[in-house]
Amino acid sequence: MNPDDKFLFLDAMEDVQPLKCNNEANWQPTRNTRAPAHIDTLQLDNFLTTGFLDIVPLDTPLEFKREGLQNGVLDKLRAGKYSQQASLTLLRHSVEQCRQMLYAFILQAHRDGLRNVLIVHGKGKADGSHANVVRSYLARWLTEFEDVQAFCCALPHHGGSGACYVALKKSEQAKLDNWERHAKRSR
Repeated sequence: MNPDDKFLFLDAMEDVQPLKCNNEANWQPTRNTRAPAHIDTLQLDNFLTTGFLDIVPLDTPLEFKREGLQNGVLDKLRAGKYSQQASLTLLRHSVEQCRQMLYAFILQAHRDGLRNVLIVHGKGKADGSHANVVRSYLARWLTEFEDVQAFCCALPHHGGSGACYVALKKSEQAKLDNWERHAKRSR
């Protein structure tokens, strides 16, 4: 094992404690969504990668936009103009727990037709701190979901650089509903 990897591992495991409750997700009811099912999803199909990680420096804001997405969508996301329909807190969890929680959370959000969510990952005081390791993995993992269209740092009242807004792809049902709604107007 590389000495740097060992340092990162030991730093990441330093504050690990057993969980009393594993439900860290907070779902906000909206008129277009049904009550979410419990997020305990089997992790057999969890495709989120672990292993070698390029640490994202603390002064580099997290941001991603999928090709083809309009710049205006990212601008509105950055400005916090989309209401957050659900949130997930990854604070004080191991990297593997964060991986599992994020996987289940994004799948559930997609099943529920949610478009905008908030993920709180915390802030580290050093590039190699546990919070920044989780933040760096989160930046990688979110791009691995086809349903994630964009993400960026949250506004200060939502956690600032310790959180990010995530825009999800519109579900097929939402696309159909939207098409039907617009088709009725044009008749």
